[in-house]
Parts: sequence; structure tokens; C-alpha cells
Amino acid sequence: MDFELSEEQRMYQRAVRDFCEAELKPYAAEVDETGELRWEAIRKMPALGLTGLSVPEEYGGAGLDTISVSIAIEELGRACGSTALSVAAHNGLCCSPIVRWGTKEQQERYLPKLTSGEVLGSLALTEPGAGSDLAGGVQTSAVKEGDSWIIDGSKAWITNPKHAPVIVTLVRTDRQAGTHGFSMLLVEPGAVGAEGLTIHPPEKKLGLRGSPTQMLSFDEVRVPLDAVLGEEGRGFQQTMQVLDAGRIGIGALSVGLAQAAYEEGVKYAKQRRAFGKPIADHQAIQWMIADAAMEIEAARTLVYKAAWVKDQGRDFSKVAAMAKLFASEVAERVSRNAIQIHGSYGYSREFPVERIYRDQRLMTIGEGTSEIQRMVIARHVLREFE
Repeated sequence: MDFELSEEQRMYQRAVRDFCEAELKPYAAEVDETGELRWEAIRKMPALGLTGLSVPEEYGGAGLDTISVSIAIEELGRACGSTALSVAAHNGLCCSPIVRWGTKEQQERYLPKLTSGEVLGSLALTEPGAGSDLAGGVQTSAVKEGDSWIIDGSKAWITNPKHAPVIVTLVRTDRQAGTHGFSMLLVEPGAVGAEGLTIHPPEKKLGLRGSPTQMLSFDEVRVPLDAVLGEEGRGFQQTMQVLDAGRIGIGALSVGLAQAAYEEGVKYAKQRRAFGKPIADHQAIQWMIADAAMEIEAARTLVYKAAWVKDQGRDFSKVAAMAKLFASEVAERVSRNAIQIHGSYGYSREFPVERIYRDQRLMTIGEGTSEIQRMVIARHVLREFE
């Protein structure tokens, strides 16, 4: 059993970290304040494959294994949570489904544009009345009319739509077919027939403010019949597979946020003095630092295991849920304690831990809440004992 990264993975990790240190970390507070991503940095990302992590090289991607993808997302999260979320969603929720289920024509149409660094892709699942209960709650529908699908409905809490050349959209195509009545459609904002698509202003959020989260309204939006991604009627099953993989990404992002908070906490503890010595010399602070080091190491190992299981072609649903659940809750504890180490300064926007704490709060909600992850894990365990 080998827990070491390969030399190629270590080199990639260093390259991505150097890029993030120069292009993202110094601007993270500005991204949070302005609510706008730093496109100067995003346009440089194709050189490292960051805009096409799992996309084949022929379409401008890097074709990386899942552990390398996790390394990249962690490094992005360590530098800027907003950028990391948008790039993770772009890769895992838009590019990957097109790589996995797209026709040759669809891949040639969308992937080179998506990997260019000029845009960020989007996936539209959640609705105002459908979050965890996608199967029962999704009401956005598509019906065939001539040579087109006509889409009506709304989506909520969607990442990147204002930057997206294509939005992978989950719709009901047969209301009588249960979970086999859903399909994924490729919707191009601004295309002929899509005039009825409204992308509403970004939500005003607690954290991750630079990553746009928006509501979508579909009013008789027309897309071609061949805009189906994969098989008609398989949209729900495809969604579950996308979310399983996405949970590894959110786990990696959570590790990155936790790592950033931990590093800030240690740095401050060594500088700040109280009772005649650095607070790092006090046992109460040392215990928080020790817990953070231990939990981050465990979370990272679990994320890498989930990535490895996925790359082995095995069922990774349970371990991905475990990785996402554990890493996101570790990020909560570590960033909370980093603020505690900073004392009143941790409550100030002048210090990064305040922003990191706000950014990590989504991690236990998005891509399936902690409660949903526990249900997924429990169902797998109970089946194993049948």
C-alpha cells in the first residue's frame, strides 16, 4: 500500500500551487469584496489544464486522473474559495458530463470552448422547490414540438450561468416514468430559440461571493432535439453519477479551505504574544493546532482514496460521500478554531480566516447536505449486511 504521490503528481501540485500563490491568493479578498472572479488569472489556467482537468487533450484539456484533479481543486481552494468553486463546478458539473455522455459532435462543439479559459460551464439541477429531493421536486419540463424541445420552468442556486456558453439542464421529459422520466439537455444562452431564458442577478451570499450563483427562468426555451446529453430518460441516473464524482471535488475543495485556515492559524499563533510568550506555546492553542493537523491529514487521505477508487472503475458512491462529509465538517471545525486562535482579529475582514470561515460554510450544504451524505452512507452499509 503506497500513500505517496507519483513524481508527476508532485510536480503538478507544485506548479498549481505556484500559480495559485501568484495569481489567486493575493486577490482573494478583492474577489470576495467585488463579487467578481479574476479573469486575468482564469485566462492563464489552460496552460495548467485547470479549465479542462478531465477533458481529453484533443479538446484542450489535461486528461488527468482523479487524484490529480483533487490535488488541483485543493490548491485552488487553499488560495481562493470563490475561484475554486467556480472552476470545480465548471470541470465536474459541466465538462465531465459532456466528456462522459456527449456525442462526438457535442464534444467538438463545446469542449474546446469550455477549455479555452474564456468561459466557465454550468449545470442546472436545483429548483426553488427541489434541492435534496430532485426526483420528487424537479418541475422544469421539456416537451417535443417539431424538431425542438420546449423548456419551461425555473432553476435556483446555479453556479456560473452568467459565464456559461452551455448549461447542462435537468428536465422532466416524461411525467409518468418516475426516475426514468428525466433527461439532460444542453442549453446555449443567447442562441436562437433561447430568448426565453432569463439569467437573474447573482444571489447575495454569506461566502464564495466571487462565484456567481443565480436563478434561471425558462419560458418556452427552444433547443434542438439532438441537444439531449446521453440517453433520453436517463437524466436522473446521470445526475446521481455526476453528484457522486462532484462530492470528491467538494471534499478536495474543503481540504484546501481547511489547509488555508490552518496555515493562517499557525502563523498567527507564532506571532501573537500573551502572558509573556507566543500563544503557540499555550496548551489550549496547541491542541487546536494538533487537531487541525490530524483532521486535515485524515480528510485528505479519504478524498484521495475516493479518487483512487473512482479511477479503479469501482463503485465509489459510499467513499465519495464519506470523503465529502468528513472533509466539509473538518473545514468547519478548522476554520472555526482558526478564528478562535486569532481572537477578536479573527472576526475582522482584515484577516483571511474571516473569509475562509464564510466560504467553507457552503461545503456541508452543496452537492448534497451532510444529512444526505449520512443517508447515502447508511444505505450502502445496510445493503452490505443483507
